[in-house]
Amino acid sequence: MSKLLLVDDDAELSSMLEQILTKEGFELTLAADGETGLERALSGSYDLILLDVMLPGIDGFQLLQRLRQQARNTPVLMLTARGDDDDRVAGLELGADDYLPKPFYPKELVARVKALLRRTPATSVRQEAAEFAGFTVDPKNNKATCDDVELDLTPTEFDILRTLVGGTGEVISKDQLSVAALGRSLAPFDRSLDVHVSNIRKKLPTSPERIQTVRGRGYRILQLA
Repeated sequence: MSKLLLVDDDAELSSMLEQILTKEGFELTLAADGETGLERALSGSYDLILLDVMLPGIDGFQLLQRLRQQARNTPVLMLTARGDDDDRVAGLELGADDYLPKPFYPKELVARVKALLRRTPATSVRQEAAEFAGFTVDPKNNKATCDDVELDLTPTEFDILRTLVGGTGEVISKDQLSVAALGRSLAPFDRSLDVHVSNIRKKLPTSPERIQTVRGRGYRILQLA
């Protein structure tokens, strides 16, 4: 039974999601404000966190930032009522794995949750370690290095890098990467994958350009001379 943490101050929505997710076989813990949510996220062992942006006390962005600063890489699905795409990108830049705008259909939420849980860690542990262009990605031990420096990656970033390194220089389409890392096809105008790749580049100790954007096609790893 997967354990989920829902941090949302909408009592009616939380009650509805508790019924739906419990019926789907998940164990759900609730938190109605940012401080409580952060405390439970840090003290508990959760498979996924559902995190609202607008919260009393510290907001969802601050909570996520503090969580990642503590090297807690639990997958996070952000729930936002804001229509501004910049807010969604901000959450991804802070380390969210995916986002779902409010209002949403409960079935869509359940599908997103199951997709994120399917691809990590169960899908990863069945993959062999991959090495290419200074990268080593070892799913069995959940470890990724670049030029022998260990990288602190979120689960989504790890799966993106694993897929790119496994391609050994071949172009991997954005849709392939989205399926591998998010468990879903990439929607039109969805910038989430680009933000995740940008986050990975920022974490490389040297030569971030070795993850190359191939315009109109996807990404690939370059073998440096």
